[in-house]
Amino acid sequence: MRELCMKDTSDSSPAARICCGIPWKTGRIPVVCLNHRLNSRESANSGRSGRFPQSAMFNLVHPQKVHAIMAKKTIADTDVAGKKVLMRVDFNVPLDGTTVTDDGRIRMALPSIKSVIDRGGRLILMSHLGRPTPGEDNSKYSLAPAAAKLAELLGKDVAFAADTVGDDAKAKVAALQDGGIAVIENLRFEKGEKKGCTEFAGKLAAFGDIYCNDAFGTCHRTDASMVAVPEAMAGKPKVVGFLVEKEIQYLTDAIENPARPFVAILGGAKVSDKIQVIKNLLNICDKVLIGGAMAYTFSLAKGGKVGKSLVEPDKVDLAKELIELGGDKLVLPVDTHCGDGFSSDCNKVVVNSGEIPDDFEGLDVGPKTAEIYAEIALNAKTVVWNGPMGVFEMAPFDAGTRAVAEALAKGTGTSIIGGGDSAAAIRVFGLEDKVSHVSTGGGASLAMLEGHKFAAVELLDNA
Repeated sequence: MRELCMKDTSDSSPAARICCGIPWKTGRIPVVCLNHRLNSRESANSGRSGRFPQSAMFNLVHPQKVHAIMAKKTIADTDVAGKKVLMRVDFNVPLDGTTVTDDGRIRMALPSIKSVIDRGGRLILMSHLGRPTPGEDNSKYSLAPAAAKLAELLGKDVAFAADTVGDDAKAKVAALQDGGIAVIENLRFEKGEKKGCTEFAGKLAAFGDIYCNDAFGTCHRTDASMVAVPEAMAGKPKVVGFLVEKEIQYLTDAIENPARPFVAILGGAKVSDKIQVIKNLLNICDKVLIGGAMAYTFSLAKGGKVGKSLVEPDKVDLAKELIELGGDKLVLPVDTHCGDGFSSDCNKVVVNSGEIPDDFEGLDVGPKTAEIYAEIALNAKTVVWNGPMGVFEMAPFDAGTRAVAEALAKGTGTSIIGGGDSAAAIRVFGLEDKVSHVSTGGGASLAMLEGHKFAAVELLDNA
């Protein structure tokens, strides 16, 4: 796939950057909501393969077509020498015990991190990880492994605080020297984070002279670290990091003015989670391909047999509505790869869609569907992909997802991978450098197409 960005947006030099074929002045981000174009409704994504954690992507239009653009300052615009920079990052990485199994999100934050420490700033990093329950034993959700991975990637010491706003965090922050880094413990260990608590936010805000939002995947949230903290830092610089800047710049032209054919590929468990985005995509895309577990609800809507597959029986009417609305644009699987258990060594069978045996469940699209989807993806000029076609972590049910990924890698159009399991799959298949862009936001392309506004960005300093 061709690369849109002609220069790395992490470069903090004053030179103009070229992104998506558009010259952008360093540190200037055009941000505008698409609410006047698309109906806004929050989407929720969760679960195992084919399901995605909530995340977000900004909603953009080409700057030359917008009359009112809100530009935001970046970390490059800010003098950080000798100052404490409180940076919200997205280190919500997968763990196997205490081992980080995919460090993609940490690596994507490195340009902003290096910009601060290389210029003599004192950096405090804060993030969430997983879904801990405040007050319980949450040791498996500790950010200690992420801090260790960051130290490994940087080749320098990274201090880790065993609490979030307690005595250890205060001590680690106070001990920082110019160019030093401290990671504080998981924000969600404190109940005030999810509640947007101003008291908790005030304690975090006290750590910093400068606030930087480089957590692209959580910009749709109103958690304390995203909104209440910068609000509590009135009078202090509040900027975005290079990751947020890069994601916005990269996607602007690709989404607002897509080269056609423009194809969306969606996986996921629940039709109900993605009703609005599917409707919006059907309005702007040439084809919308459906995979993952939600395909079985569509199959049920067409009178098919789904066996033990994950379905939403109460959403059949909704699926029927989408089928009627989509017409030829909505492309559904024609066959299914099934198993009689959720394991690689289960009994397997490939059947036509709607013919899944009673004791089997669909675990991947079938080979005919994989071939059809790969052909459509290969010939597309713009593709947004959000969600694997099946249980890609478990052979042989990775075949459908692999076929789509390989087609995107071979194609000549623009391919945008929407993060989450899609990003993980691309990395597992070794194709990350063969596609145009891999987002750090799990449900990013969905939120982008739904036209959300994000308070976490709007309250930052205008350029």
